[in-house]
Amino acid sequence: MANELRTVDLVIFDCDGVIADSEVISATLLVRQLLPYGIRIDTEYVFRNFVGKSFPVVAGIIGERFGIALPSTFVGDYRAALREAFADSLQTTPGLLDVLGQLACPACVATSSSAPRVAHTLEAVGLTDYFGADVFTASQVAQGKPAPDLFLFAAREMSTAPERCLVIEDSVPGIEAALAAGMKVWRYVGGSHIADVARARGETPADVTVFDNWDRFYVLAPELKTRQGEHGEEQRRR
Repeated sequence: MANELRTVDLVIFDCDGVIADSEVISATLLVRQLLPYGIRIDTEYVFRNFVGKSFPVVAGIIGERFGIALPSTFVGDYRAALREAFADSLQTTPGLLDVLGQLACPACVATSSSAPRVAHTLEAVGLTDYFGADVFTASQVAQGKPAPDLFLFAAREMSTAPERCLVIEDSVPGIEAALAAGMKVWRYVGGSHIADVARARGETPADVTVFDNWDRFYVLAPELKTRQGEHGEEQRRR
């Protein structure tokens, strides 16, 4: 692993469930928003079926699976309610800020969320300035995860070869997308939406590193840690 990580020039972070501990909030709200339409699911159903997919795709799946035409306002109403929920209670995943503060290479975000949603998410957790313009969404490519388009687009925008990227993902579609892009990928399973870590490990390809605590990041990747005395933000930015 050590030799492999010496070739990493860019870390690509997924947003929901990796940067922001947002999946439980999102799922709980979706369950509630669907009740007026006679659709009764629980948060576990949401986690199993929808994590890693863009919300318009999720809404389309729900409409087909439950045989109901959701109104054109559903996605907008959900996003508006989610912004309020995030402003009230959203936090980063525990320990992430320490990792970002010591990261010795550039980083960016590549997410299935819409541009407005990821902007609100990063604002809510205080990371807007950290990532700046280096935030990429599925709306910028032809196909979202599990297709590799988004990660390849992010790498091009960051002027980095795919094989020199390390992706941090929490979802199976995200892992599939990173592997299809020819990138190194680790699975973070420390978000509050992953209750069964053993199950998550079991459904992850054997050659993908799985970790459930950000304290493990620099144990696994000491090469990516800023050397003592160097300024982390200067090292992160080109």
